[in-house]
Amino acid sequence: MSARCAVCGKGPKSGFSVTHSHIRNKRLFRPNLQPVRTTIEGENVRIRVCAKCLKAGKVARVKA
Repeated sequence: MSARCAVCGKGPKSGFSVTHSHIRNKRLFRPNLQPVRTTIEGENVRIRVCAKCLKAGKVARVKA
């Protein structure tokens, strides 16, 4: 399953982890994805949405 937000399309970004002695190692910054049950076109579906979209109210949760 891809690490991509179903609403905004945010995905993993590459960068470096930097130590105190400035040794750089490649790493991934992954989005904070949460599984959410929501209604899309009249159907209850489960999608993966980033926490930023949830806090902004771009997705309405379905009460189970």
